[in-house]
Amino acid sequence: MTSGNHNTVTISATEYARLLETKNPTAPTATFAETGNSSTCLLSSTSEWVIDSGASDHMTGNPTLFSTFDKHMSPSHVTIADGSPSSVLGSGTIELTPSVSLSCVLSLPKFSFNLLSVSRITRALNCSVEFFPEFCVFKDLLTKKIIGRGREVDGLYIFEHQPSRSLACSNSSSPLEVHCRLGHPSLQNLKKLCPEFSSLPSLQCESCQFSKHHRTHLSPRVSNKRASSPFELVHSDVWGPCPITSKLGFKYFVTFVDDYSRTTWLYFMKNRSEVFTHFCSFHAEIKTQFKVSIQTLRSDNAKEYLSQTFQSYMLQNGILHESSCVDTPAQNGVAERKNRHLLEVARALLFHMTVPKPFWADAVATACFLINRMPSVVLEGKSPFSVLFPTKSLFPIDPKIFGSTCFVRDTRPHITKLDPKSLKCVFLGYSRLQKGYRCFSPMLNRYIVSRDVTFHENVSFFPVSTPCTLRDSDDLLVYVIPLPESPTPSDSIPSQEPPKPPIVHVYNRRQRPTSDPEPIPSSSSSADPPTGDPLASNSPPPSDTQDPDLDIPIALRKGKRSCTYPISSVVSYDKLSSHSRSLVSTLDSISVPKTVGEALAHSGWRDAMVDEINALDHNDTWDLIELPAGKKAIGCKWVFTVKVNPDGSVARLKARLVAKGYAQTYGVDYSETFSPVAKVPSIRLFISLAATYDWVLHQLDVKNAFLHGDLHEEVYMEQPPGFVAQGESGRVCKLRKSLYGLKQSPRAWFGRFNAVVTEFGLRRSSYDHSVFFASSSSGCILLVVYVDDIVITGSDEIGIKKLKDFLASRFQTKDLGPLKYFLGIEVSRTRKGICLSQRKYCLDILNDSGMSETKPCEAPMIPNMKLNIEDGDLLEDPEKYRRIVGKLNYLTITRPDIAFPVSVASQFMSSPRTPHWEAVRHILKYLKGAPGLGILYQNHGHHVIEGFTDADYDGDPTSRRSTTGYCVFVGGNLVSWKSKKQNVVSRSSAESEYRAMAQTTCELIWLRNLLGELGFAQSKPMNLYCDNEAAIHIANNPVFHERTKHIEVDCHFTREKLEDGTISTPFVRTGSQLADVFTKALPGSRVSSICNKLGMINIYAPA
Repeated sequence: MTSGNHNTVTISATEYARLLETKNPTAPTATFAETGNSSTCLLSSTSEWVIDSGASDHMTGNPTLFSTFDKHMSPSHVTIADGSPSSVLGSGTIELTPSVSLSCVLSLPKFSFNLLSVSRITRALNCSVEFFPEFCVFKDLLTKKIIGRGREVDGLYIFEHQPSRSLACSNSSSPLEVHCRLGHPSLQNLKKLCPEFSSLPSLQCESCQFSKHHRTHLSPRVSNKRASSPFELVHSDVWGPCPITSKLGFKYFVTFVDDYSRTTWLYFMKNRSEVFTHFCSFHAEIKTQFKVSIQTLRSDNAKEYLSQTFQSYMLQNGILHESSCVDTPAQNGVAERKNRHLLEVARALLFHMTVPKPFWADAVATACFLINRMPSVVLEGKSPFSVLFPTKSLFPIDPKIFGSTCFVRDTRPHITKLDPKSLKCVFLGYSRLQKGYRCFSPMLNRYIVSRDVTFHENVSFFPVSTPCTLRDSDDLLVYVIPLPESPTPSDSIPSQEPPKPPIVHVYNRRQRPTSDPEPIPSSSSSADPPTGDPLASNSPPPSDTQDPDLDIPIALRKGKRSCTYPISSVVSYDKLSSHSRSLVSTLDSISVPKTVGEALAHSGWRDAMVDEINALDHNDTWDLIELPAGKKAIGCKWVFTVKVNPDGSVARLKARLVAKGYAQTYGVDYSETFSPVAKVPSIRLFISLAATYDWVLHQLDVKNAFLHGDLHEEVYMEQPPGFVAQGESGRVCKLRKSLYGLKQSPRAWFGRFNAVVTEFGLRRSSYDHSVFFASSSSGCILLVVYVDDIVITGSDEIGIKKLKDFLASRFQTKDLGPLKYFLGIEVSRTRKGICLSQRKYCLDILNDSGMSETKPCEAPMIPNMKLNIEDGDLLEDPEKYRRIVGKLNYLTITRPDIAFPVSVASQFMSSPRTPHWEAVRHILKYLKGAPGLGILYQNHGHHVIEGFTDADYDGDPTSRRSTTGYCVFVGGNLVSWKSKKQNVVSRSSAESEYRAMAQTTCELIWLRNLLGELGFAQSKPMNLYCDNEAAIHIANNPVFHERTKHIEVDCHFTREKLEDGTISTPFVRTGSQLADVFTKALPGSRVSSICNKLGMINIYAPA
């Protein structure tokens, strides 16, 4: 192109047509060129500049771009491709970017495009232009720095107003620094991103060698055909579990890979059952952001993809599901290779800066973010991100070295002028929804996202250790799998013949269940939000040598499974009814959020929180005011739970706002307290009576129960997390109604509930204030309340129906139908009776402790094992010990077989040591063998009460105290048991047994009185079985001698009850003593025998 007073500015017809196609490739033109005439209707494009090596001047038709402008008539016109002249209004200066300024730009009023003259800009900026197949770069001739960049679009180069961050950051950095910032890409990819490194012969990075070392490929490569449009085909796979839980509690991740662009969406999970929820979120994002729907999903045959709910969703949305054959990972090769690629880069990131393993999830998320922006051979040198988002910049912020030391501006409100202005943190990646760096502050123990960050990139935040130390016993190491000599396409089955010689690839794979998948029929299951970017990747496995093809199939793995003892080998659901199976699948699919952020990111939990806030507002629970002087406001938090329907499906997700009542002061914020919590033996007694008389167990839930109680004290509370009223920040809630968590709230609610049920005609029990009953000619009605959960049973079905209607008229209740799930207890009704178990809770404990794949053992505690308070070293993480033991204590509600070992472990909560933790691990191994073990309640034709009592003399090696153990049966069903260390030291085994008899007698009499009050009086003496004849003689003979004169008077309570005929004390041989399991550690065969006699059964045991 040339210009002058009478010169002509011309471009070829072909270039002119390409300009039009670039600006509006799909829009029709107004006129069509005839033979010999290249004229056409131009469509304006005033923002992008076409780099033109044939133009002698810069030109634009947009006068608003000029920062300075000078009207003149030299040249007076230019001639375009069709030969027609175009007048020139003048010329001026345009600020193209902050570092690139164009001078002498001609203004053409009828010109529809912006042309950037190569000859002009190279002279003006003293630079050179290097053209590559996908882009071009402008380099300063003196400094060799890149000052601009263009991208290739349909044969033309378009100038980028915002140069690629990866290029900008490489100007003053060494190749190794840039290599580390970008996630350790291959040398070939590094050269494509940073052309100034094009002459670099090699790149030596030890972290890459440790994390990505492969065997040499010997087989020919086979390419696969890619999808022709975005989301025509999506690949998916789950990785995990990782033996090390991440900082946010994750153990798995699932990837969704778009076959067309190879963009990958990454979601972290705490349970594999969360796959369905994440797929729904992924699908919704695709439909909203890209206005298309997924056509085909390809995955392996894992049960999380084959559940009934997942398959129903696919059918409803018209999505085809291609699943691979059993043990044929080659048919899901794209997703399998993607996980390998992610782990290789993640290991490199961890190794390079010696980042601890609990940050593995951050490393994987960062790896995805960076891999997504690397050139890919499959995409002919383009990056997946640029294929899917062609107009977006690859890097919104400059990449930095993962794990490096950084300093984040401290924005906490209490920071004074004399305090440090920044926090020392570790850089752990990039934020998905914020334009900032994601850093972790060990001092605050939380993540911070900020742009105000200063980096010391060459300084690791963590102590330096050798790569070999990091590599040894690495939990992210992968398995070696042989590949066949001639790899087959990913949708075919690999040859079953063993390769000679074997070709090996490195690959990480989890256990694949070969049994039929169990349904997970929850459409409302919770999930954690995606913690990473919609991260894309199809660049080759990032090694220093470019891998030409990522899609070669992965061979059938011949090595050892990652899980030798899967849960599926000890848990089966074949014996369950359809409703029970639905309940079990629903519970397995649910993941309750642990933070407000997790809950708000899930639509179901967010709606539940909004419903709770609306209910609180509707009941005028509080007024927003300024906190009065001299007063303090207590905090509050969210508690989440799931309510299920009678058929086992999810009824609703429930979010409850709970005040932190532990911060209240007695006499100021509250006075009298009481909590309507039923005794667990009372609940078991209800179950036993229902099984004996074949009664229906009804369950009700009272919504916002505590709001029905009035608050008389002056209590101030902080605003709910995540729901601070607009414009009311800094104000507090002055409570008008009782709220969950306040110490006085249960008493206020129970007072209201007691008045209502008494009005209906029920009487409150004198022996358990949470039990109510009524008797009439029509039958009996029994009710037990546990805070706001109500269980009703009895023989008067008409009266029960009236009671439920009456409660619904006074409270906002929901009839949940027959009892299925109560206080974490799964209630299953079978032909034999009613079974109580805590299978889901037990599996959660195993997952939380990392013991879900451990080898089971036969006994909960090693026989004759004695634990001492001073043995071993103190645990580095005592909090984990306390958390697991606390959960085990709750598990004993339906697991009497672990009562004694859990009681022993509970004695070391203050300062747990390594032997104590090993004892807890042994309990968990025992639970792994039968997580579904529970108690069966049957109809034995009577409701006789009898008990077994025992004591382990001198059982505690430290205090020398004995252990009391007892169990009580009502109608042949186990209702109550205990394992507890005695309060004083006994001088003989007879004395310890005598004290145990006294405690058991108290339990027997309490149950007798409660049962009699409900209308089931006992006429015969209750049998109290004991295996110590000396203790029986002491109880039966009213004599005092040297061995008994020091025993407290209350212990002789047993003798009194013997005399009045309330109890009898028959002798039982030690081999038939059922209470033996509550006082000492027994061999596995003995534990199994006693469990059978206690009525324990495992309805989930595999056939």
